Amino acid sequence: MAGMAQAATREVMDIRQASEYLGISGDTLYRYASEGFIPAFKLGNRWRFKKSLLDAWMDEKSGVKVSAPAIVTSKQKKPAGRAR
Repeated sequence: MAGMAQAATREVMDIRQASEYLGISGDTLYRYASEGFIPAFKLGNRWRFKKSLLDAWMDEKSGVKVSAPAIVTSKQKKPAGRAR
């Protein structure tokens, strides 16, 4: 069970991990990647998928408007803990 949670938080995924993350078959994902329909890159001869790019792609395809990330100023930061 812990392995599944770790795989979901990986930034770069292989075909199997990405297909599980997206909920589609590996064959479909392979076809989408080779056609350029989904963001992917090849490392050697194997497809790899960056989680952040997949998330952005899903947001774009679903029509979700992503707001700009909030900028944290030095006044908003929490003070560093004291070293022991």
